[in-house]
Amino acid sequence: MTKPQIWVAAFLLLFIALFILGRVTQKDESEQDFSTMNSQQMSEQTSEQVTGEKLVQSFGCVNCHGADLAGTNMAPSLKGLKKYWSSRDALINYLRNPNSFMDSDRFKAYEAKYPNGIMPSYDNKDVKDLGKIADYLLKQ
Repeated sequence: MTKPQIWVAAFLLLFIALFILGRVTQKDESEQDFSTMNSQQMSEQTSEQVTGEKLVQSFGCVNCHGADLAGTNMAPSLKGLKKYWSSRDALINYLRNPNSFMDSDRFKAYEAKYPNGIMPSYDNKDVKDLGKIADYLLKQ
């Protein structure tokens, strides 16, 4: 065999090895996607079992309102909300679009007291989950 033939054979073997390696890792990625899909489906099935308290934690409410929801220097307390909200639906509507409530005196006072605090909109979340959060908060 001449040197050019050796180089071509080496290149061909290297190409075949990389091709096989690519196929093997591609199967691992597809299996990983399948396992992720199954865990997502399982989480959808168990979302009915998730409590309002766990949703408050997973939505990140405790980051600003405190672990005990008693308020911090970033956001007000979430205890005793029943005196501010006439209904569960009103609280859900607030959670979906807090900016639409900023004209009220109470929220203007909050805006002055917590200038760096911005209540995020949860309009992309499931209304059932927001209902669980509202029920939980109204019992605090």
